Amino acid sequence: MQIVRDTDTLPKHSTVAAIGMFDGVHLGHLTLIDEVKRIAAQRHLKSAVITFAQHPQAVLRPDSDIKMLMTVPDKVAEIGRHGIDVTVLLNFTYELSLNNSRQFLQLLRDRYGVAVLVVGYDHRFGHDKSETFADYVRHGKELGIDVVKAPEYLGEYAPVSSSIIRRLIASGKVDDAMRCMGRPYTLSGKVVHGFHNGRGIGFPTANVGEIPTDLILPHKGAYAVMVKVDDEWHQGMVNVGVRPTLDNGTQLSVEVNIFDFDGDIYGKPITLQFIKFLRLEFKLGSIDELRAQLTRDRNTSRQILTA
Repeated sequence: MQIVRDTDTLPKHSTVAAIGMFDGVHLGHLTLIDEVKRIAAQRHLKSAVITFAQHPQAVLRPDSDIKMLMTVPDKVAEIGRHGIDVTVLLNFTYELSLNNSRQFLQLLRDRYGVAVLVVGYDHRFGHDKSETFADYVRHGKELGIDVVKAPEYLGEYAPVSSSIIRRLIASGKVDDAMRCMGRPYTLSGKVVHGFHNGRGIGFPTANVGEIPTDLILPHKGAYAVMVKVDDEWHQGMVNVGVRPTLDNGTQLSVEVNIFDFDGDIYGKPITLQFIKFLRLEFKLGSIDELRAQLTRDRNTSRQILTA
């Protein structure tokens, strides 16, 4: 897949494109991507996704502290996995936000060779949000761009949007988020030193650090997860929270117990796929009660992950 940046250009009338943030590259996005690919094949043009390195809300409302579903490199890689020929990665700026839809269409035509723009069924672009799809079609005709509407995603969990998925993850409903995305919600980081409490009670944990701070964390609690380390996948369970029974303070941590694993992985990359919420984090009366609860969590996780 070719990756194009702001200063690059593409040949005139060479692409069929869709535009959007594409955060999470969820099932609604895949419906749009499939339509782009279908029309591109039909017209013997390249398929393209035009997306942004920054969320518009983060630029226009910097105090909003919006959290994302995936990093930009992961987003670009996921788009590529679905067979798109070109990803155009733009920097979203305040100046760009001042363009109306006609000006933006002209930019897409002149710089990125857009001959056909496939618009999501409820998507809006340009400074004037009151404009409708009919306005986009009219501007497109004036500029020599065919503007077409993609079919609406009508899967079991429709409607699907990145904002809905963020709310699901923030509330711990990672299994519902997985159904909307078509794959588990994933966080990656590096194994760092923690409090080393787990090994003493029979549940050694890897403390996952260096998680990008702009990614959303699931709600505090325990989850059944799949864990990738040293290019191999393992079953496990993770706690997102502050370990109240162990009185380790108020710093939030992500600590994973990898089942049937005893390797030295400090300093190594680690990836977690969140499969199912187990329970909220709560303080237990003793270490023995904690050990018993963790045993129940492990048994439940094994049942979930082997189902």
